Amino acid sequence: MKLHEIKEMTNDELIKRIDEEEKNLVDLRFSHQLKQLNNSAKLKLAKKDIARMKTILKERSIAESKAAQTDKKEGAKA
Repeated sequence: MKLHEIKEMTNDELIKRIDEEEKNLVDLRFSHQLKQLNNSAKLKLAKKDIARMKTILKERSIAESKAAQTDKKEGAKA
C-alpha cells in the first residue's frame, strides 16, 4: 500500500484496515510455519504496511494534541 493511499484514509478506516492487516499477518505466519507460503516476502510487506498505518495514526494524534494545546494557550491569552 502506498503512503498517499494511507494518508487519504480517515482514522476509522485506518484502524479497521490495521485490524484486517494484522489478521492477515497472523494467517501469513501460520502458512509460513506450515511451509505453505511460497513468497515469504509477503510477511515483510505486511509488517511494513501495518507500521506505515500506525505511524500515520500516531502523527495525526500528535498533531491533534498540539492543536488542542495551542487552542488552550490562545484561550488563556484572550
